Amino acid sequence: MNLFEKAPVRASGMLAVGGVHQIYWEESGNPDGVPALYLHGGPGGSLNNGSYRTKFDPARFRIIGLDQRGCGRSTPHVTLPGYDLAENSTSFLVDDIERVREHLGVEQWLVNGVSWGSTLALAYAQAHPQRVTGVVLMAVTTTDRFQVDWITETVGAIYPEAWDRVASHAEQAGVGYRRGEGRLVEAYARLMSHADPAVRDAASYAWIDWEDSHVSIGSEATHSGGRWDDRDYRHVFATLVTHYWAHDAFLDPPILDRMERLEDLPATLIHGRRDVSGPAVVPWRLHRSWPGSELIVVEDEGHGGPSMVEAWCLANTRHADRLEREHRR
Repeated sequence: MNLFEKAPVRASGMLAVGGVHQIYWEESGNPDGVPALYLHGGPGGSLNNGSYRTKFDPARFRIIGLDQRGCGRSTPHVTLPGYDLAENSTSFLVDDIERVREHLGVEQWLVNGVSWGSTLALAYAQAHPQRVTGVVLMAVTTTDRFQVDWITETVGAIYPEAWDRVASHAEQAGVGYRRGEGRLVEAYARLMSHADPAVRDAASYAWIDWEDSHVSIGSEATHSGGRWDDRDYRHVFATLVTHYWAHDAFLDPPILDRMERLEDLPATLIHGRRDVSGPAVVPWRLHRSWPGSELIVVEDEGHGGPSMVEAWCLANTRHADRLEREHRR
């Protein structure tokens, strides 16, 4: 697999973006290179150990990453007592990205996103197409009602034991949920904002058990035995995932209903055929609505894998070639 050497972080900081929120950002690679932004998954993930930096040639790219509002090294976390979840939605995240761009003096950048980060990348590009030179997405999501219902309900047909566990927990938790009578994700959003920390903790374990089940086929994405042991990380992740999914990512109209905003942008969409939690019809519909996009489906991988990662690296290199050709004209 052709990964690049992980470039060291040469600059980082915390940027105040309004209210109590500060966004962690970091920069690596060539300060005079092609600006590229990486958006992590979740919602509620983080930049973690910076492995995203191995997907960009550090000699050619000015690589920028950030931890999204309420998670990672950004502050405060959504787990802070009294945190107002009304201040955490896609429009806030898009505004935060713009503030980071302005703070770093970037005119335009190549936007990368993985999993949830691909939804955020799309939302940002649709809001600010003039600031985007291209888009590279892996494990493509749009987080609309179809996809949220699929990942929280429909895919239970493939994992009936795991779905029964996550649904049974919600039914027994006293928030009024009954399977077939309401949305499971809305029940978990209520549980993760419950006043009792024991209720939140039990719900977080039930939710991540479901997470690890539905991403397990053809994937290296499972987190069992690792980051889930960190209670704050587990709570942040479960809180933000259920918060965003219960509201269909706060995108109205949804991504696919405003694709005309991206018609002039080039894009690469990379997806695993075995990604049962995010069926290939999602990037296929996106590709069909996006004249400037290419779709790469990796047949034997799921929600991430080595061939997908290699395709991601190669896509960034192709976009760098294109941008350098355009600059020479």
